[in-house]
Amino acid sequence: MITSLLIANRGEIACRIIRTARELGVRTVAVYSDADAHALHVREADEAVHIGPSPPAESYLVGEKIIAAAKEANAEAIHPGYGFLSENADFAQAVLDAGLIWVGPKPESIRAMGLKDAAKTLMDEAGVPTTPGYLGENQGADFLAEQAGKIGYPVLIKAVAGGGGKGMRKVDVAGDFADALTSCKREATASFGNDVVLIEKWIESPRHIEVQVFGDSHGNVVHLFERDCSLQRRHQKVIEEAPAPGMDEETREAVCAAAVRAAKAVDYEGAGTIEFIADASDGLRANRIWFMEMNTRLQVEHPVTEEITGQDLVEWQLRVANGEELPKRQDELSINGWAVEARLYAEDPASGFLPSTGLLDRLSLHAGRVETGVEQGDEVSPHYDPMIAKLVVHGKTRGDAISMLAKSCEATEVWPVKTNAGFLAKLLHQPGFQSGDMTTGFIDSVQEDVAAKPELSDPAKSAAAQSIALRYAKLARQTAAPGGFRLNGAKRDGFTAMVDGEPCDVTIGEDKAANLVPLASNEFVLFENGFAYSISRRPKNMAEGAASDGAILSPMPGKIIAVSVAEGASVAKGDKLVTLEAMKMEHSLTAPFDGTVAELNAEAGGQVSEGAVLVRIEAGEE
Repeated sequence: MITSLLIANRGEIACRIIRTARELGVRTVAVYSDADAHALHVREADEAVHIGPSPPAESYLVGEKIIAAAKEANAEAIHPGYGFLSENADFAQAVLDAGLIWVGPKPESIRAMGLKDAAKTLMDEAGVPTTPGYLGENQGADFLAEQAGKIGYPVLIKAVAGGGGKGMRKVDVAGDFADALTSCKREATASFGNDVVLIEKWIESPRHIEVQVFGDSHGNVVHLFERDCSLQRRHQKVIEEAPAPGMDEETREAVCAAAVRAAKAVDYEGAGTIEFIADASDGLRANRIWFMEMNTRLQVEHPVTEEITGQDLVEWQLRVANGEELPKRQDELSINGWAVEARLYAEDPASGFLPSTGLLDRLSLHAGRVETGVEQGDEVSPHYDPMIAKLVVHGKTRGDAISMLAKSCEATEVWPVKTNAGFLAKLLHQPGFQSGDMTTGFIDSVQEDVAAKPELSDPAKSAAAQSIALRYAKLARQTAAPGGFRLNGAKRDGFTAMVDGEPCDVTIGEDKAANLVPLASNEFVLFENGFAYSISRRPKNMAEGAASDGAILSPMPGKIIAVSVAEGASVAKGDKLVTLEAMKMEHSLTAPFDGTVAELNAEAGGQVSEGAVLVRIEAGEE
């Protein structure tokens, strides 16, 4: 067995790999950037090596630094995790050239599947069904438009070097094709340095089905069954499960066999995933499921496969990289029960899924299996992916697993960083999901309702009031105050508190006191169904219905890339004020009401910290 392993990654996947390596007696070496100096994966590894500044382009994406770190720590092998350099064939080759063991597929296999057009041609030759469409060298706009017409609208324009939804455009009618093609090519050039596209038939009722495959250096290839990853938002997976609902044995056998043929076509070694698109308009049928692409690495959602098969895929990776045969033959693998995974992100669904960063003053996660790279007291950095954890459950049936995961999401407590826990819980309760009747557009169809933060329930308000009363016994002396409350008084007494910054009338009832988490001397947080609510006594000097002071705060550390107003300018509610770049995304900050820009503290190119007042709006006279 490999004796020492450097993990060229961070966060929860680094911690996941360290856990298995430790069980196998393998010494682990972590790498870290400035931002990750005190990260959990650094604390858990046997040794850690600093590799540079916080931005990934100056640390985790610099292959030379990773290899140098491995040599410095006398590591025998490098595991890339997923993301970063995991599918970089040149890096894989550089690792091998340095005399190290690469825990992943051969560089030539990565290259073979790296471009969508070449991979599709290869799959056609291997007898793997592919989506009807055009891929070829002729990239003339008129020619591509002609091909789109032959395929039949709607069609999908897709960058051959694309990923993560970039360089993709759906076109419904011929008149929109030219503009969509121009936009797609421009985005592909900016994102991947390659503007070549292919055209595919748009699938009206798409399901995202993928098959876990594994190969070794002895010519063996097996599959570990399928996963369903149809619940996506902006082409990013949110909830994954295994096996796929509605998959009969005949279809499963056909799809998994096609996945094995795909892996054998590139002489595949290690963990990989064959992704398929299914037309589910008439259920899952073998003749209506087509190859999309291959991910030549371990997937984020690999835990659900581990849960239903009882296998440790990281252990498989290490054994294959060590030159061993696959631990199991195909007839030794079977499906046991059902597993579902939800990705807990540091983001605010109610505000357009704006990422959230900062210290995790409160972090309490509950699930049969929690995969995370942070602990309470750690920080969610603006430099990396905002995933806090993966919550994974396993049940005898799909219904059991969904119910358990919903309860896990509802029991999640994170503060002050915002999360999508409540959003996930509401999503899991959706009838369409529970019945398995969903497509990749399912979240879009329910998002407006599911993303909205509900009001705190009346029992929770009452419980919060009880708690505040108990914590502030001095209020009990206010028995003579009109509208006040007393601990030994009438059951329906109440007072006005602040809930998420808004005045709210709460009543003392018979509910038991809530488990409030103290924040400051007079402020608490209450968790209900995955949502967090800030609770405090209403300040005495706050007038009823008082408006916001119009301060526009930076929601996270970032860079100002555009300022759309000037001091003294008149603005209307919703007008864009400042555009902030943070966590690899652009965020527009808008006016909360009509008024005048009374204060402007932002300029293009400037760096700002979380909570900084960027703009202050004064309300206009009515």
